[in-house]
Formats: sequence, structure tokens, C-alpha cells
Amino acid sequence: MSNAKRTSLQRFRLKRALDTLAHKEGRGTELVSLYVPPGRQVSDVVTTLKQERGTASNIKSDTTRKNVQDAITKVMQRLKLFRGIPANGLVIFSGAIPQNGPGSERVETYVIDPPEPIHIWLYRCDNRFHTEHLRDLLKEKETYGILVIDATGSALATLEGNRLQVVKEVTSGVAGKHRAGGQSARRFERLREAQLLSYFKRVGQHANKAFLSLPNLKGLIIGGPGFTKNEFEKGDFLNYQLKDKIIDTIDTAYVGEQGVQEIVDEAPDILQKVRYVEEKRIMQQFLYEIGHDTGLATYGEEEVKRSLNIGAVKTLILSEDLDLVRATVKCTNCNYQKQETMQSQALLAYEQSLTGQSCPECKTQTLNLTETKEIIDDLAELAEQAGAEVEVISGQTEEGQMLKKSFGGIAAVLRFKLSN
Repeated sequence: MSNAKRTSLQRFRLKRALDTLAHKEGRGTELVSLYVPPGRQVSDVVTTLKQERGTASNIKSDTTRKNVQDAITKVMQRLKLFRGIPANGLVIFSGAIPQNGPGSERVETYVIDPPEPIHIWLYRCDNRFHTEHLRDLLKEKETYGILVIDATGSALATLEGNRLQVVKEVTSGVAGKHRAGGQSARRFERLREAQLLSYFKRVGQHANKAFLSLPNLKGLIIGGPGFTKNEFEKGDFLNYQLKDKIIDTIDTAYVGEQGVQEIVDEAPDILQKVRYVEEKRIMQQFLYEIGHDTGLATYGEEEVKRSLNIGAVKTLILSEDLDLVRATVKCTNCNYQKQETMQSQALLAYEQSLTGQSCPECKTQTLNLTETKEIIDDLAELAEQAGAEVEVISGQTEEGQMLKKSFGGIAAVLRFKLSN
């Protein structure tokens, strides 16, 4: 699987991990955060941690001292499993997390392989894990400005990853091309040109305000019906920095929000790296196969899993809003085993329900919940083993919402038709 296709899955896993870590709190300064950039020697980092563990021996509180030293020890143990620091660096969090009030602390350790190189060395003890430097990796690196304009009005929008936002709509106030009664054609034309000039200046001011403040503006696309967009582009209405970022001018049938959407739909070559467009393309291919009954698409957990197991899946499509876990139950007295899929919030009640249940095979009350795995991870692992691409789709687009509501959040485009 290429790096580009790993990105959506990696980003999803990172976001999920950071959301989990954000809810972890410790007593005092007992949680350790370690960021190691690429190029560092594991032995040097371990030496530094040994020194920090020695310094921690000066902590007056017996409980805090023990918890900090235990956390540092756990970090060193994890570090020693690596022959070298990975190409993107390494981040480890460890600390005593209360499980059920004071005195119930248990050391938890999390290792994260960043999807992009980190450039910071950080060791810190605090009452929380310092995830902000990893959060920065989730910020969209590329943003596009979209300006749709004609003589009746205009719309300004930003396309940032999978987020399309119309930030401003401007009415023109320009008279139509047919003059009012009693006006000479020349006078009417002069008045209309003055109105158009004033309108262009206003649009330029709004565009400068909306787009110049964007730190990661990749480019500006101008669209609209007719030649108004070309007149605007040729004039000096935009800041020179924005004019330098104009990457295309596109004909549209509409202005306003409809015109903005036309540009997104008609400019895949320009915006191919923007996640919003990628997600639309992925889902549209799936919907085409479903709609034309080609036999090259399927959906639902069981059908998709069956397709994965026989190597039929080309692209696995998962909704990031899936909140399903697969629970594995085993009997400790015989070889009986079963798996159940359920909402994550139902897991605790399910585990409690196993108490007193008899094994269907040996009839003893020895059923135990031995493993739980989020359905996204379970299916993604099967896909990776089968050489299939994995795409995690957000719920922020119309297609993403359709994936979740109409297809259960689990779908696939196939390499070949399945026999019934």
C-alpha cells in the first residue's frame, strides 16, 4: 500500500489515539511525555532517561516518586525494543492513571509512530500527556481559496482537507445589461462600468481579507459564468500575493454556493491532493459500481469481511464514525470460541452478562472475554494482509454521511465479481 493510501488510516489512528490520551489525567506530575526526533541514538535517549530517573529520587512524596520512576522505567523498556529511532521519530507516553479514584493508579504506556517526521526533542513530567505537538500533524497542510464571480454576485470559499466552507457571499448591485427608459446607451454603459468597478473592488477587499490570513494557502481558483471572472482576474483588485497564487480559471454555470461546488467537482487535477475531493472520488466510484450493479462493490461487515478473506477487495472504505468493536469470547475449559460485534458502549454490559453463562459445548460456566478490537482496526488489518487499499472517510461530506447511514459505514470496491 502506497504512502498516500496509508495516510487516511494513519491520520485516523493518530486522531483516535490523541482523543484517548486527552482524557488521561494523573496525580501531580506523574505522567511522562517523550518525543524523540529521527537521527537520535536509542542508547543516548536511554542514558538521558536514567539520569531523569535518578533526579526523580529527590521527589518527596513516596507515591509520586514511585509512580514517576515506574513510568520512566516503562519508557526505557519500550525504547529498548527499537534497534533505532524510526524514520519519522518516536513518541512515548507513560504514567500512573487512576482507574477508580485515589490509590487505584495503574501505569499505562502508549507508543506512537508519527505519520510524518517530528522535529522536537521533549521530555516532560506533568499531570497530563503533552499531545499538542502531535496534534499539529493533524492540521491540514494545504488550503485552496475558491472565488466564483459574475456581474450579479460572488462567493468566496476555502477548501481545507475535507472541509469546504463558504466564507462570504457578495451581491453586486450592478444594473442589468438593458438600460432603463430615458437613459442614453452611452450614459447607461458608463454608470454600469462604474458600478462594476466598485463591485470588483469590494470583492477584491473581501478576498484579500479572507485568503491572505490563511497560513497554508496553496492556491486560488477563480470561476464563474461568462467573461466577468476574466475581467476581474486581469484587473488589480487582488493583492499581488493572491494574484501570484491563481492556479486556474474555470467556467461554471452558476455563482454562489452552487458555483463553488462546481469548481470542486470539475477541478480534480488541481485539487487531487485535497482530502475532500479524494473522498468524493472514492465514494462516487463505489456508488457507481452499486448503482450499475456491476458486481464490483459490496457493503456490510459480513460481506466485506468475506471478500477480504478471499482477496477480492481492491479498496476497503470505512467511516471514521464507526463505533463498533469485535469481542472474542473463549471457554477456558474447552476449545469453544465465538466473536460478537457491538457498539463500544455495550461492551461492559456484554462482559458482565458472561458471568454465569454456560459454554454451549462443555456446559461449564467458564466463558471469558479474551480480546476486544475496534472493527476499523480488525478490517484494516485484513485489508493490509490482502494487499487492499484502506480509505477512512470522514462524516463531514454528503458522501461520508451516506456511507454511514445507508451502508453501515463499511463498504468495498472489488477486484473481481464474487460467485454466489
